[in-house]
Amino acid sequence: MPGSNPLGDYMSGLYGAIGIMLALRQRQKTGRGQMIDVGIYEAVFRQLDEIAAVYGMFGRIREREGAGTVIACPHGHFRTKDDKWVAIACTTDKMFARLVEDAMSKPELASSGLYGIKAKRLAARKEVDTLVSQWTMSLNREEVMQKCIDAEVPIGQINSIADIFADPHFRARGDLVTITVPEVGEVVAPGVFPRLSRTPGRITSLGPRLGEHTREVLGSLLDIAPAELKELRNSRVI
Repeated sequence: MPGSNPLGDYMSGLYGAIGIMLALRQRQKTGRGQMIDVGIYEAVFRQLDEIAAVYGMFGRIREREGAGTVIACPHGHFRTKDDKWVAIACTTDKMFARLVEDAMSKPELASSGLYGIKAKRLAARKEVDTLVSQWTMSLNREEVMQKCIDAEVPIGQINSIADIFADPHFRARGDLVTITVPEVGEVVAPGVFPRLSRTPGRITSLGPRLGEHTREVLGSLLDIAPAELKELRNSRVI
């Protein structure tokens, strides 16, 4: 995905793991194994919401929408006074009413004559987003978060990696673990996920060191004699 990580690589691995579990379950029942067919592009295709169905029925092609969505408003990312960001999603009229009445203290915006009806908000998306943005820019992120939480408005803070490291919730959940790596020192890495109640899993290594298994692979698996291995090492081939 442009501007992002290779999501298809990650998601195809997740779908592959699901396929493995299903195949193992079937083997337990029948004693027979089977092939698992996973395509990287297919893993991404399965994440496209209603895009395929809408195109199939109406011929409509959804283009890039940015942080928002065509089916709800306000629904997007908003900057706060302390130059941080939050994501706010009002998918119903009641959610919007709670936002403007309880969180923003502007009940007049929820009237049917203004933006209380979804169709009117969608038609005036720029104006609505501007009003919400002006409000979030008047407060620090924690203040915006608390007001929306108190008003039962869906909101989440958009974290930088520094925010994640400073967030006690991530620590408490075990999302950040410290691993001692030989010749490197202590390295912080994401913890095991998902967590299982009986076998939660643990991380003991972040991977082998460079060349750690060269002798094992070349000697034991490829039957290269010790003398030849020594010659390859002296010649800086390995």
